[in-house]
Amino acid sequence: MFDITGIGLAAGNPIKIGGIIVAFLAILVFLFLVLKYGGLWLQARLTGARVSFAELIGMTLRKVNTRTIVISRITAYRAGVELSTRDLESHYLAGGRVPNVVQALIAANRANIELSFQTATAIDLAGRDILDAVQTSVNPKVIDCPDPNKGRPTVDAVAQDGIQLQAKARVTVRANIERLIGGATEETIIARVGEGIVTTIGSSISHKSVLENPDNISKSVLAKGLDAGTAFEILSIDIADVDVGENIGAKLQKAQAEADLKRAQAEAEKRKAMAVAREQEMKALVQENRAAVVLAEAEVPKAMAEAFRKGNLGIMDYYRMKNIQADTAMRDSIAEPPRDEKTQ
Repeated sequence: MFDITGIGLAAGNPIKIGGIIVAFLAILVFLFLVLKYGGLWLQARLTGARVSFAELIGMTLRKVNTRTIVISRITAYRAGVELSTRDLESHYLAGGRVPNVVQALIAANRANIELSFQTATAIDLAGRDILDAVQTSVNPKVIDCPDPNKGRPTVDAVAQDGIQLQAKARVTVRANIERLIGGATEETIIARVGEGIVTTIGSSISHKSVLENPDNISKSVLAKGLDAGTAFEILSIDIADVDVGENIGAKLQKAQAEADLKRAQAEAEKRKAMAVAREQEMKALVQENRAAVVLAEAEVPKAMAEAFRKGNLGIMDYYRMKNIQADTAMRDSIAEPPRDEKTQ
């Protein structure tokens, strides 16, 4: 049986009622915290990477993914890498990839590569894949030069004898953690190696020497120190294939000969045009001189009339001159060929 009197007294006492409500709310909050954070807290405690409820609540208030931070801390602790939740939170809030950094630190620790948390986070925030860099440092990777997915499939160069050679190279590189921040990427390595191949082939006197000893290209290019300023260390450069291309020298000579022919034809046309213009000028000059002769001949009768008036020319002199003119005309007619011969 219930004690109705006790209930009535409790109902009449506000302090007791408030205490009951507070206790009930505390129980609810405790149950909520246990349900929300109990699994992560217990998992961290059992693995030795302890995380308090206060830290878990603080992560939630700072809008940090608690599961990502706790799992990353547990993973690092079990691998022998000591990382605090504060450091992991800071990197998460900065926009970093916390699991990626933790995996990279673990891989570096197992491979005896010196890599601090500050360096790893700086590389990650710089946009580089720190895990891939550590893996490349442990297991060197091979880069095709040129990249078959970008541009031409071969590096084309011309030897001094005019023969084109098409080469493919495979570059083995290892990531350099110290130069990963600010260092050039794979594209720079590919460009430098391609330039070195073109220079080496271009300096060869004959393409046959390149085909006989393709390793000379590797030695020459590797000796140039092409990995300076990059995020990688070049371990080897191997010429995978060298093929003979076109006879560029012959094509250039043919093109030069065609250009010289066209230039000579243009010069001949120019001289021809100048000769035609000169001929027309001379014809015009002849006509001009003939006109001058006709004008001069027109002055002869005037001069003769003036000579008659002044008494400088007599009648006998005039007839003698006419006889000479007739004699000259007769001789000219005899010397001219017949008209039918002219037409022929």
